[in-house]
Amino acid sequence: MSTTSRTSAGIAYDRAGPRGDLPVVLLHAGVADRRMWEPLWPALTTERDVVRLDLRGFGESAGRPRGALCPVDDVVATLAELGIGRCHLVGASFSAGVAIEVTLSQPAQVASLFLIAPGGSLIAEATPDLRAFTEAEGAALARDDLDSAVEANLAWWVEGPQRTADDVDPTVRDLVRRMQRRAFEVTAGWDDVEERELDPPALDRLAEIQVPTLVLVGALDLQAVHDAARRLAVGIAGVRRVDWPGTAHLPSMERPEDFLALLRDWLPPRRPPDPS
Repeated sequence: MSTTSRTSAGIAYDRAGPRGDLPVVLLHAGVADRRMWEPLWPALTTERDVVRLDLRGFGESAGRPRGALCPVDDVVATLAELGIGRCHLVGASFSAGVAIEVTLSQPAQVASLFLIAPGGSLIAEATPDLRAFTEAEGAALARDDLDSAVEANLAWWVEGPQRTADDVDPTVRDLVRRMQRRAFEVTAGWDDVEERELDPPALDRLAEIQVPTLVLVGALDLQAVHDAARRLAVGIAGVRRVDWPGTAHLPSMERPEDFLALLRDWLPPRRPPDPS
């Protein structure tokens, strides 16, 4: 995949599809980059104006931040540079938290939210399975063993705690391996980079979310993610929650055709073309 465009701040993105309706903006998971949307991209962009981007530190957005690292600022700045005043925002895993924070920071900019396997700032506590992953990844990184650190991410976020590698499509596993290793390599020298967080945190402000919100959860995901989804369902008025059996943390990659159908159903109908 070649870079279609890059913002003045160095954020890599692609934009394709017919203009006229509100754009659909896709934000990738923390174990991925914008390549995770590739199975959906050709079909979705024949119907919709779609943007996918690499958050800073992922994929081709490899430039160190000039100040504190703030994915929300990078997303908002990218939308502004693309002239997108309002959009439908889709966030997976870590980026579900980013999507919520963008909505809280710029409420007029978001028309609807589709949150997949909510993680990142939406995780309230370290459940035993999340602690087990963190310890495995941390131990591998402490001994500079990137291969083992990548495998820890695959074991917990691709297979999930209830499956083995043999239960997962090997093409999904291979792509996540490449995306996660890329993120480790890009950020290898970023230990001194400060991260700016929303204050007050998003979980304390869910009642402020006033847009239609859909939450998708895989039944085989970590308990921390299921807890985050429950908190969203309680905290945001009118949330619709969908649970998929047999999938873990990356349902859009495991079942791309079903995900595309769900996304199509979620988005408002396209406006008819102007006859003039």
